[in-house]
Amino acid sequence: MMTRRIIPCLDVRAGKVTKGIAFKGNVDVGEPVEMARFYYESGADELVFYDITASNEKRDIMIDVVSAVAAEIFIPFSVGGGLRTLKDMRRVLLAGAEKVSIDSGAVRNPQLIAEGAKAFGSQCVVLSMQVKRVPKSDQIPSGYEIHIDGGRRPVGLDALQWSKQGVELGAGEIVVNSIDQDGTKAGYELRLTKAIADLVPVPVIASGGAGSPQHLCDVFVESNADAAIVASITHYGEFTIENIKHFLESKGVPVRNTW
Repeated sequence: MMTRRIIPCLDVRAGKVTKGIAFKGNVDVGEPVEMARFYYESGADELVFYDITASNEKRDIMIDVVSAVAAEIFIPFSVGGGLRTLKDMRRVLLAGAEKVSIDSGAVRNPQLIAEGAKAFGSQCVVLSMQVKRVPKSDQIPSGYEIHIDGGRRPVGLDALQWSKQGVELGAGEIVVNSIDQDGTKAGYELRLTKAIADLVPVPVIASGGAGSPQHLCDVFVESNADAAIVASITHYGEFTIENIKHFLESKGVPVRNTW
């Protein structure tokens, strides 16, 4: 059985790792290079780095920080934020990332997914989605709408339809970022995660809401997620990667043994 992955997320703003709730009220929690090294040494399966204001500020990603993080860790490393062109994606990969995570840029130009998959392979291209619950409508039949620019702008695009289109264009993984659950520590958005995991033939990564090891167990077992992103639960020292893996193992969820 394939092991489930635990992926710490470093949301970076102005060179600092930051954390908020529902994409708002962010406070700084540490230095990206130090935290990346800590998580690598603690047994994280992968790491994801988001430059969370690059798209909204319409600037390039902080490539120097990407290079510094890549020099410190030896696990798969995904980078997103402000990636608008094939050249942007290439710069991130050359700086040491294994994967590029495209979000707002892909919504604005869906062909960016296809271009990235053709140039670097689908395994390198992660479609990250910022999703918020809304009333169901003809335009948003699932009741989950895609937002861009750090969750600031709704775009009238249904999350399930977008995930299917993204995979058809060449995305090799889907990250489901729930704006409603983000930073709440109340658990992942199980219904949405399961709907997308059942719909697409590529790995689905749950993001937003982890507050206990049980929440990770729930999203793996009930929603069939392939991986789960963590932030608040581990940034503040409430649990360690090892704590979480021991708990999951005790519940019969396969994890990569790092002890």
